[in-house]
This record gives sequence, C-alpha cells and structure tokens, in this order.
Amino acid sequence: MGIRSLLPSRATRRGFTLIELLLVIGIIALLPSIVIVAINPTKQLGDARDSQRRSDVNTLLNALYQYSIDNNGNFPNVLSGSSVVTGTDYQVCQSDMAASSCTIATGYLRIESLTGSYITDIPKDPRVTTTGTGTHYFVTKLSNNRLKVCAKYEEQATADICVTK
Repeated sequence: MGIRSLLPSRATRRGFTLIELLLVIGIIALLPSIVIVAINPTKQLGDARDSQRRSDVNTLLNALYQYSIDNNGNFPNVLSGSSVVTGTDYQVCQSDMAASSCTIATGYLRIESLTGSYITDIPKDPRVTTTGTGTHYFVTKLSNNRLKVCAKYEEQATADICVTK
C-alpha cells in the first residue's frame, strides 16, 4: 500500500463548500473592523491634540511668569495695565495677527514681547489652520493677581485644559 492509495482520487476530492467560503470571508471582513474599533484613531488623535494644548498652556504660563520674575514681579504691559479687567478672558494673539485686530479693547492680548527671550513663538491650538484667527488660548488675570491660561477647545471633554499659578 503506497502513499498514493491514502490520498483521495481526483474524482472524490472536492473543493470548499459555499458555507466554508462565506465563513472565511466573513471572518476576514470582521477582523479589520474589530481592530479599528480597538485602536480608535479618532480618540488617539484627540488625545494627542489635547496633550499639545496642555503643553502650550504650560509654556505660555511659564513664559509669563519668567517675564514677571525678570521684571520685579510685573507682568507684560498688556496684563499690568489698568484696562485689563480682572476675571476677563483675553485671547492670546498669534504673531501673524494684524495689530489693529489684536488689542485689549477687542478682547485680545499681544504678548509678543515674550517671543525670543521667554518663548520661541506664540503657540496656537493644533486645530487652528487659518492664519490671523487667534490662538484659541486665553489668559485671565485673577483677583489675587495670579494668571490663569486656558485652551478654548478640548476634545476629550473630561476636564478643562487650564493652568493657574
């Protein structure tokens, strides 16, 4: 009895049944959807942008306080002037905004005096793509003469992205 006699002949050997083929195709189609749901790229991208916002908020606040340390406890003029209303949110200007559209009267703060020595560039929200639309980061001078910097948008609505010192 040879090996040939153990194998089915060509006449009796059959291919896959329709049910077997459909089952394999269904499993192959189901696996990518399970992987995509498990990875959740939208949440991952949102978490990454929120991390960038936290970093930017800390960077802005540290630059403001470093300026204050170097200038006898005074904040930049835009935050020390009498026109700054305590408890009001002022949007931080980005460097490409026109001077006329970035004044305290319109709810904006120019802190470009910080660039170079205290901060390389004024950060802007990761989702802001249009120039001249503001940074979407806000500085609030609190009644105890402390500063609070917040991001306007957060994607994972677990908590506000704010830092106070």
